[in-house]
Amino acid sequence: MDPIVVSLLNGVIYGLLLFMVSAGLTLIFGMMGVLNFAHPSFYMLGAYFAYTLQPLVGFALAVVLATLLVGAVGIVIERWFLRRVHRYGHAHELLLTFGLSFIIAEAIKLFFGNYPVDYRIPKSLDFAAFAIGSQQYPVYRVLMGSIAIGMFGAIYLLMTRTRVGIVVRSAVYKPRMAEALGHNVQLVFMGVFGIGAALAGLAGAVAGAFYTTNPNMALELGVMVFVVVVVGGLGSLEGAMLASLLIGIVTSLAVAVDRSLADMLAIVGAREWAEGVGGLMTLKVSSLAATIPFALMLLILLVRPTGLLGDKS
Repeated sequence: MDPIVVSLLNGVIYGLLLFMVSAGLTLIFGMMGVLNFAHPSFYMLGAYFAYTLQPLVGFALAVVLATLLVGAVGIVIERWFLRRVHRYGHAHELLLTFGLSFIIAEAIKLFFGNYPVDYRIPKSLDFAAFAIGSQQYPVYRVLMGSIAIGMFGAIYLLMTRTRVGIVVRSAVYKPRMAEALGHNVQLVFMGVFGIGAALAGLAGAVAGAFYTTNPNMALELGVMVFVVVVVGGLGSLEGAMLASLLIGIVTSLAVAVDRSLADMLAIVGAREWAEGVGGLMTLKVSSLAATIPFALMLLILLVRPTGLLGDKS
C-alpha cells in the first residue's frame, strides 16, 4: 500500500501545481474573456526571476519579488498590447498572445541559454515532512500544496466576499453601468490580467526549485494547463481545482500501473484474444499515462462540452 499512498500524494501535489498555473488563466478568461496563450510563459518567467534573485535576496523574498515582477509584465502586456487588439475579437488576442509566448521563450534562451539552470530548493526546506513506510516525503511538496490551497481560498474569498470582487464582476457583466458608477473598467481589467499573470509567476517561482527550470518548461506544462481549463470548464475556478486534482491523481496512479489491458482481461480468460489483437491491448498503462488527460478531455467534450463545472453561457 505504501507505493499507492505515495503515488496518490504525488498526484494531489501535481494536481495542485496544475491549479496554481491554471488559476490565473481561468481568472483572466472568466473575467475578461481572453484565452491567453502566453500564460504558461508567465509560469516560466516566475521561475527564472526567482532563480536570478535568489542569490541576492534569499529564497523567500525572491519568490515574492518574482511574483510581483511577473504581475508587472502582465500589466504591461495588457495595457500596451492586448488592449489595442481587444476590439478586434478573440482571433487577434490569440495570435498576439501566441506570438508573445515565442518571444518570451526566445528571450529566456538569449539570456540564460538553452539548458536547465541550477535553481534548487534551499537547504532549510530540504528535509522530510513525514515517512510513509520506508519512504521520506519531502516537506517542500507539502509546502507547494499548501500554497496552492491558500491561493484557491484567497481568490475565492476575494471574488465572492469582498467589494473588489463585486466591482470586478460588475465590470465584466455590466461595464457601462460600472463606468456610470465611477469605476474605471479598463483599470479593473488591467488589474485582473496582472493578478492572473502573478499567480502563474508564483507557481513558477515555487515549483521551479523542485522541478527542472529550463526554457521548455512553459511548453511542457502549458498544454496540460489548457487541458485542465477545458475539463474544469472555461472560467470556472472551482472547476479548475477539480480538474487539476482529477488529472494529477489519475496521471500519477497510471504511471505506477505496470500492467496492460491484456493482463486485466486475463481475469475473464480473454488474455489470448487481447494479445492476438495487439496494439493498445498489449501496451502497459504506465506507457499511456501521458495520453490519459487528453483522452479525458475528449470524453468530457463529448459528454459535457461546457466542462465539469462550466457555465453554459
